[in-house]
Amino acid sequence: MTPRRSRRTVEVPKSVDPAVTPYVSAEPYAALDLGTNSCRMLIARAEGDQLRVIDSFSKAVQLGAGLESSGVLSRMSVRRTVQALRVCRRKLEQHRVTRMRLVATEACRRASNGSAFIQQVRRETGLVLDVITPEEEARLAVVSCGPLVQETAEQLLVVDIGGGSTELVWIDLSGVAPGRRSAAIMAMHCGSFQEAGNGARVVDWISVPLGVATLRDKFADVEDDAGAFALMSWYFEEHLADFAPYAAVHKKAGFQIVGTSGTVTTVAASHLGLRRYDRSQVDGLVLSSDEIDTVIREYLRLGPEGRRKDPRIGRDRHTLIMPGAAILQALMRLWPTDRLSVADRGLREGLLYAQMSADGLFSAPAVQVTNG
Repeated sequence: MTPRRSRRTVEVPKSVDPAVTPYVSAEPYAALDLGTNSCRMLIARAEGDQLRVIDSFSKAVQLGAGLESSGVLSRMSVRRTVQALRVCRRKLEQHRVTRMRLVATEACRRASNGSAFIQQVRRETGLVLDVITPEEEARLAVVSCGPLVQETAEQLLVVDIGGGSTELVWIDLSGVAPGRRSAAIMAMHCGSFQEAGNGARVVDWISVPLGVATLRDKFADVEDDAGAFALMSWYFEEHLADFAPYAAVHKKAGFQIVGTSGTVTTVAASHLGLRRYDRSQVDGLVLSSDEIDTVIREYLRLGPEGRRKDPRIGRDRHTLIMPGAAILQALMRLWPTDRLSVADRGLREGLLYAQMSADGLFSAPAVQVTNG
């Protein structure tokens, strides 16, 4: 079955620099993110002052299934993933894409046969996957969330909950003028965290080798649902002990957490009661800690079978939502804020922006994602 297409628009505000005439190009660009659980791709082109997504693909391939215990990518996981990548290749050919960045993350970094898998993908699909470092993964996730940064945010924590790892980046924006804070984050698309510049200072960042899939597998033998949830949350928190801002105390008014992941968007959709996911209602939504706790308590009340049938969660995510919720709860417990900004964006958007910015398509330092 051909995946349903979605159309999205990334607007580059003219008000940022009215003297600059936006570069116009009909050439399509692509960004593919192969993670531990999912394979996702966006194809987009610049149209005047907009970045229009013209095609997309998303499939829960479960590449990292069993990786936690075996240390290798299984034959079935590889087979599912190669099939999905063949679909991506056909889409790239259909749209005649020559400018692309195709990346793989934690599962391929950790698996002992990760390099062999990358070579197999190249032989069987012709696609060349680049296994990126945890730092680049974290940096691109930060860039994608730039438009959601509030002018009042002096301290920013961006969290990307993946399938095999979770990236946290703490950024000090107190030296940036309020009106330039979003732009300073967007300018981090190249270089490294140490070269952030523009007044933004990366206090610390960490890539925790625990995501929704690996955390689920770690506690698969715990039969009690609530007990497993509590253990997962505690276990994740233990892995943050070396994160410099772990015990940091900041005023709530100047601190913002931005969360980007399927977990965060699913919790937001559940809070809104959406039986059919609507990105326009989710991206940019701000949830209170009480609202997040209410959704998590409801998930626990439903139990495994209830979550499997809940249309707000979806069949592809019902076994992953509680590990993700455990991570989310730990984060909200640790730092002094009762608000979370929800980002339905991530590595793919960061990859697209970085490519187009490097090619000079956009001189404006910030973009905004809206439905097309």
